[in-house]
Amino acid sequence: MAFVLAFTRANAQTADVCKGSLGDPVVNETFGAGSNFGGALPYTSMFYVSSFCPDDGSYTIANSTADPNLGGSCHTSWHTVTHDHTGDPNGYFMFINASFAKSVFYTQPINLQLCQKTTYEFSAYVLNLIKLSASNDQTIQPDIKFTIKAPDGTILKSSENIVPPTADPEWQKFSLFFTTPANVNSVIVELSNEAPGGNGNDLLLDDIQFRACGPVIQTGFSTITANQPQNQCVGDSRNYTLKAQVGDGYTDPSLQWQINKSDGNGWLDIAGQTTDTYNFTISDNTAKIYQYRLSAAEQSNIGSPDCRVSSSPLSVTVNAFPVVPDIPPVEGCEGGTLILTASGGVAFEWTGPAITVANKNQNPLIINAATLAAAGNYAVTVTNAAGCTATKNTTVTVDARPVITVPSAVYTICKGANTNINVSSPTGISYQWAPTTGLNDPTSPTPTASPADTTIYTVIVTTDKGCIDSAKVTVNVLPPPVANAGTPRPIFEGQSITLNGTAQSANVYSWTPTTGLSDPTILNPIANPTDDITYTLHASSTYNCGVAESSVFVRVFKKIVIPNSFSPNGDGTNDFWDIEALITYPQSLLTVFNRYGQAVYKSIGYAKPWRGTYNGIPLPTGTYYYIIDLKNGAPKLSGWVLLVK
Repeated sequence: MAFVLAFTRANAQTADVCKGSLGDPVVNETFGAGSNFGGALPYTSMFYVSSFCPDDGSYTIANSTADPNLGGSCHTSWHTVTHDHTGDPNGYFMFINASFAKSVFYTQPINLQLCQKTTYEFSAYVLNLIKLSASNDQTIQPDIKFTIKAPDGTILKSSENIVPPTADPEWQKFSLFFTTPANVNSVIVELSNEAPGGNGNDLLLDDIQFRACGPVIQTGFSTITANQPQNQCVGDSRNYTLKAQVGDGYTDPSLQWQINKSDGNGWLDIAGQTTDTYNFTISDNTAKIYQYRLSAAEQSNIGSPDCRVSSSPLSVTVNAFPVVPDIPPVEGCEGGTLILTASGGVAFEWTGPAITVANKNQNPLIINAATLAAAGNYAVTVTNAAGCTATKNTTVTVDARPVITVPSAVYTICKGANTNINVSSPTGISYQWAPTTGLNDPTSPTPTASPADTTIYTVIVTTDKGCIDSAKVTVNVLPPPVANAGTPRPIFEGQSITLNGTAQSANVYSWTPTTGLSDPTILNPIANPTDDITYTLHASSTYNCGVAESSVFVRVFKKIVIPNSFSPNGDGTNDFWDIEALITYPQSLLTVFNRYGQAVYKSIGYAKPWRGTYNGIPLPTGTYYYIIDLKNGAPKLSGWVLLVK
């Protein structure tokens, strides 16, 4: 029940903190810094040990709770804490395993002449070592009592603070403040343990302070809301105006501006500056930080630093110019990439022949596809975070790439032959051809090329500065010509056809014989022969890679003339059905029908003309019908013939 009651008391209290401005600490116990462990303290009744695992009623001074031999805290229920409240890994804190009985952690007499009617804050940062995950209703949480006593032991003010467990290590500030009575000018401050030891009640203490608390003091540059740090550069001269506003709280307030020049002398009063406005000029040739604040107190206490409260500092930093390392000269080739790199700042601005709006603020500066015009002097202005600038210069040299002359970009040879390919460059000192296949010397500007197939060669030419360019030469390799006169062609006498000749690797053509040809020197002449004929295509090239031949047969079918009557009466005139040229179709089939559709005559070929008989018996006068199938793919011929006596 003791835990429950203590927790209820802590939850019910109101935080006892200073809501105004604070003065410089009269007491400022940080426990120092160093390697583990720090020395014993003169102002505690607890037992000192040099161990990461102090027992109940013991403490140590350390910068970590992690035992190197264990890799963490000696109890799994403890947080592992590796730095003090300020985050300094070497900063000490007081590492306490509280006693079973109530005990005093810390006591410190303040024997200074405290100012009357002045409010002081007594504070400390505390960390509950017990993890939230290891806490339950049986765990004892630290109950820290802040007490301010008169020299005779009379308690002037006190407050108790339950320190709740946290999931992660968390420093928490606890405090109380009080106003000095008229008859008290020195006090004793004390931190004590009000919870029993045993299961829990393990804690860390850091940054114990006792200092004046007063009205809120607001300050700024020109207005009280403009309190951002100011910057200027070494050698500059700037004017500043500080404005301040002091809140309610003093009956008869007095003001004093102070300066800290970062020279080890701390805060010093500025003579004569005792109003809410301070005008000054900074002209400094040395990098330095100036800090300004306004201190305030009752008129009767303004002369005592321990009675004043002060505003948050305003700072003016005199910044050194950036230190910019030399930028080595850059040499590159025409068409290549140039890179210039500066350092020593946060912003860069370049000037020079190849600088544009797009690249002037680059760093590194990258100049792609450099031209000869990019050579020259370059400068970069480097700006540091404070806005101070410095300039560095360098030079850029752009070497010309080789000029390559290619007398002929295309060579043509017959398969198995060779040719000399050729390039030249007045500044080239080396040549490299690729691919090397078919070249007798791929490093010569005039190698002999004998590739098996058409090849595109690329030559890379290099100058004495290492600059390169390239050119291409094509060697066309022509294989022997190939000719194809086409498939056999049938025509009827008097018709004409176009010969379907084709050729490869050839550009010179001729047909033999020339009989009936429109033009025997082209691939597809028009042919109009009167009789069967075989044409031969001769194909060659102007490169003299050989001659190819191919032939095509043209069959000329004679024109058939079919009489529509004959009179087989034995008078010697028109006694036969004489079909002109049918004899030239030896595979043809002639069939004659009477009017009833009965075949009365058939003949394959027409060696003997029809005499108008059927099985040797003369047929009567009348109209007969015929069908002639030439058997050459041509349409069948049909009609009638009149047989008369």
